[in-house]
Amino acid sequence: MDMISIKSPSEIEKMRAAGRLTAQARALAGSMVRPGVTTFEIDREVRKFIESHGAKPSFLGYGGFPASICASVNEVVIHGIPDHRKLKEGDIVSIDVGAYLNGFHGDCAATFPCGEVSPEAQKLIDVTRQSFFEGVKFARQGHRVSDIGHAVQQYVESFGYGVVRDFVGHGVGRQMHEAPEVPNYGAAGHGARFLPGMVIAVEPMVCAGDWRVKVLPDKWTTVSADGSLTAHYENTILITGEGDCEILTDPGDGNV
Repeated sequence: MDMISIKSPSEIEKMRAAGRLTAQARALAGSMVRPGVTTFEIDREVRKFIESHGAKPSFLGYGGFPASICASVNEVVIHGIPDHRKLKEGDIVSIDVGAYLNGFHGDCAATFPCGEVSPEAQKLIDVTRQSFFEGVKFARQGHRVSDIGHAVQQYVESFGYGVVRDFVGHGVGRQMHEAPEVPNYGAAGHGARFLPGMVIAVEPMVCAGDWRVKVLPDKWTTVSADGSLTAHYENTILITGEGDCEILTDPGDGNV
C-alpha cells in the first residue's frame, strides 16, 4: 500500500501556487463555455495560459492523454477529449484541469452551463457542486477518508441521482495521483485518518440517472451507461491542524 505523504510548510506553499494557477485555468475555461465555441479552442487557450505562467498542463501526455483539459459534455462524465464540435445552447460542459508548477500539481474541475440550460441540468450542476462542500465538512483532522464519501453519497442520492463508483478522488502532490484514494460513496468510519499536511482531491462525479458508467473505445471518454446527464466538481484541499480544510484550488478571488 502506498504511503500517504505529509507536505511540509514549504511544499504547501508550492502547492498553493500550483492550485491557484489551476483554479485560474478552470475559471478561464468556464468563461469560454458558450454556444459556437469548440472544446478544442478552450483546450488551446488553457494550455497557453498555463504555459505562460511557467507551468505545464498536468494532463497533457498523462498516460497518453492528448490534451491539456478534459472536456466532458452532457452524458460524458469524465475524460472527454477536446474536439472541433461546436457547443450548443443547453449543453453542460465539465472541465477538468491540472497544472504542474515548481514540482507540484493542482487539480480541479467544474461543470458549466452553455447558454441557457434546462432547470434539470442546472439542478444537477448545483447538487454536484454542493455535494463537494457536504463532503469536505469531514476533511479535518481526526476524521477518516470514507467520511467524505459517505456524506457525498447521502447528499447526492437524496436528490435521486447516482454517484459514480468506478472513479474516485485521490491524493495530490509531486504526483498527480497519490495515496489515498478518496471514494465518493460508502460507509463512514473507514480508511486513513486525516492528519495535518495531507493534500487530497475530492471530486464528486454524478449521474442524473443510474451511477453506472462505461468507457468508450478511445479508452478515455467515460459516459453514463444510461445516457443521463452528468456533472463533475473537484478541488484540491489541504488538511489543516485546526478547523476547516483549506481549498488550494481557489483562484484568489474566492470563487470556487
